[in-house]
Amino acid sequence: MSDLQINTTQNVKIKFVASNIGERLAAFFIDFSIIIIYYAVVFVNFIGFNDLDQWSVIALKSLALLPIFFYSLIQEIIMNGQTIGKRLLKLKVVKIDGYQTSISDYLIRWIFRIPDIYVFGIGFFVLAFNKKNQRLGDIAAGTSIISLKSKASLKNTILEHLKSDYKPSFPQVIKLSDNDARIIKSTFLKAAKSNDFKTLIKLRTKIIEVTGIKNKTFNNDKYFIDTVLKDYNYYTQNM
Repeated sequence: MSDLQINTTQNVKIKFVASNIGERLAAFFIDFSIIIIYYAVVFVNFIGFNDLDQWSVIALKSLALLPIFFYSLIQEIIMNGQTIGKRLLKLKVVKIDGYQTSISDYLIRWIFRIPDIYVFGIGFFVLAFNKKNQRLGDIAAGTSIISLKSKASLKNTILEHLKSDYKPSFPQVIKLSDNDARIIKSTFLKAAKSNDFKTLIKLRTKIIEVTGIKNKTFNNDKYFIDTVLKDYNYYTQNM
């Protein structure tokens, strides 16, 4: 396995273990097996529709086969960069520039499946010689697939998982620097884990002092600091 270094939008370098060809092929064949099983079940059930006219059967079959056509696209969107095969192999699609993977990124990868997989398997040849373990679809979308068996974790960075509809509370957090955010997160995680309330109070006081936040709505120190970190990620990712 090779390391994949991602430079995040906050100029933080994270090293992941890039998935190898064997893992990606194994995940592909798991997903392909699921598709075959689904197709077989659908085909058997359509034997009983012989009394319908030809166009009705074609329409029903086309509708039933849509999940096969959109299998990887729908699953990667719903499962945040994974399919059933990828999840079982602990693989995940990520952006190599540190941004959150978007629906358009998954769509680009899905469109390129045709030349990557079904046109002489060209994607796997590209993958074999690409330093970032990317197939054509990954190159076009700016993505790669990492192994979640890697020791790298978002807990070691200032990155936070944000929902697509996340609403920030404190725009004043832009007064913080990346280094401030790293210190806050590191201190916060240690204090929260050990229920060190004195440190949490000091940390909250320092944040208010530096940012000028008028904190009257959050009485819980943990919730307040966690919100500050999420807001910082929100604003720095969208600046």
